[in-house]
Amino acid sequence: MISLLRTAVEQDVTFFDTAEVYGPFANEELVGEALSPIRERVVIATKFGFKLDLTKERPQVGLDSRPEHIREVAEASLKRLKTDFIDLFYQHRVDPNVPIEDVAGAVKELIQEGKVKHFGLSEAGVQTIRRAHAVQPVTAVQNEYSIWTRGPEAELLPALEELGIGFVAYSPLGRGFLTGAINENTAFDRTDFRNSLPRFTPEARKANQALVDLLGGIAASKNATPAQIALAWLLARRPWIVPIPGTRKLSRLDENIGAAEIELTSDDLREIEAAASTVQGDRYPENLEQMTGR
Repeated sequence: MISLLRTAVEQDVTFFDTAEVYGPFANEELVGEALSPIRERVVIATKFGFKLDLTKERPQVGLDSRPEHIREVAEASLKRLKTDFIDLFYQHRVDPNVPIEDVAGAVKELIQEGKVKHFGLSEAGVQTIRRAHAVQPVTAVQNEYSIWTRGPEAELLPALEELGIGFVAYSPLGRGFLTGAINENTAFDRTDFRNSLPRFTPEARKANQALVDLLGGIAASKNATPAQIALAWLLARRPWIVPIPGTRKLSRLDENIGAAEIELTSDDLREIEAAASTVQGDRYPENLEQMTGR
């Protein structure tokens, strides 16, 4: 993984996204080990906002964006990342028990101290973003966004354009579905998060196969892959949208980077739009959906 990350930098990838809860902690440590020797060439984003209990099987046990906790997370992340500053520090999920003004104020202090460069929010609602932005300018908002997850388009993207805030699209490949590597018969490991998602029931996967088939057809006409078409679609949406596909394989890294060279025609975009309008299955079960858009 260290070799993969350094290879990505050699191929002009500059933006790397992690969080304390990925692991927990292991991903930040890996990113720090890989990128600290070439720190001046990269932008590193990490996140705060969860309460962790490492004695439990599932250590993520709630939200905690109290200012004192934000500072604790920042100090710990700096050590794991082997860096003197965090380029982009996101609130991972909005904490309804802590006013967003207090959150923004805490990050503002870290920025004034030079420990953080920029403030970000993830899965926040438009009004929350506006309130935070008034205290400390928000540099980027990260939400799930892809051909089959279009929620940000209605209110969020217009607000970000108005405010001059960048957008980072996570799960740009639809948690793997848009690559064409998953179908209704795919069996996930019992620990796989996708087992809990309505959009990944066998019935929903079967219903949504038509979208992947269309991407495959467009890809074939361009000597590309469905994943590259899905990423090219995002890159064509706005110049200030940055998708963050993850990979563990060098071949997939090369594939993802190749998406930047693909141009979609207006006919391609119309066909994708029509196919995406019939996607079936909710993004999250209700208990998780309640943690987004606050």
